[in-house]
Amino acid sequence: MDSALYLIPVTLGDTSLEQVLPSYNHDVIVKIKHFIVENRKSAIRFLVKVDKNIDIDSLDFVELSEHTDEKQDVMAMLKPLERGESIGVISEAGCPAVGDPGARAVEAAHKKSFKVVPLVGPNAMIMAVMSSGFNGQNFAFNGYLPVKNSERASKIKNLENRVYKENQTQLFIEAPYRNDKMFEAILQNCRPDTKLCIASGITTPEEYIVTKTIAEWKKCQKPQINKIPAIFLLYK
Repeated sequence: MDSALYLIPVTLGDTSLEQVLPSYNHDVIVKIKHFIVENRKSAIRFLVKVDKNIDIDSLDFVELSEHTDEKQDVMAMLKPLERGESIGVISEAGCPAVGDPGARAVEAAHKKSFKVVPLVGPNAMIMAVMSSGFNGQNFAFNGYLPVKNSERASKIKNLENRVYKENQTQLFIEAPYRNDKMFEAILQNCRPDTKLCIASGITTPEEYIVTKTIAEWKKCQKPQINKIPAIFLLYK
C-alpha cells in the first residue's frame, strides 16, 4: 500500500458497513497505524466496527476538530508520512474534509506534496442533492446558518434569492436538536412557490427524503426530524 493520507468515510448512522462501504476500505484501514480524527471515541467505535480484531492499543490517534486551535501546526500531525507510513483521516460522520475540520490535514498534505487518497463512502450532501430533484449541476453547501432569529431569517432569504438569480440549489444544515426551529424559519421566510427538500437520516432506518413547495409544506404534518441529522435544500 502506498504511503498516503487516506480519507476514510464512516457510516452516517447505525448502518451496516456492507450497505455503504466497499470491502476495499477494510483492507486499507487495517493496514494503517496512524489516524487524524475528529473525535477519538467515535473513531475507535468505527474501527472496531470495521474489524473487531483490530488492536486499538497499537494505533496512534491525534484529534483535529472544530475545537483545535487554528494556530496549531497541523504539519506536525503528518510526520508519519515523512517516514513513508500512512495516515487515515476519520470524521464523526460521512466523508472527512467535506464540511469537516479534516480539510486542514488535507491542505497541509498538499503543501508537502504528500499523496492524498479519498476512499469511497456515503456523503449526505451529495446524496441529498441526488434525491431532491433539484439542480445537480450548480449547487452550494452553506454549512450552518446563524442561530439568532433575525440573522437566520436574513440568511435564508439571501439563499433563496441566489436560487432564483443563479439557478443554484442551496444546501445547509442545523444542529439536529434545532431542526424543528429551522423548518419553521424556512416556512416563515421563503416564497410559497419555493421548493424545500428535507433529507434526514440518510442511509439509516429513519431515512426521510421529501420535496414540496413551501405552500405544500405549510398544509401538511410537520416532519419528524428533530434530533436526526438532516440536510435542508432550497430550489425553485
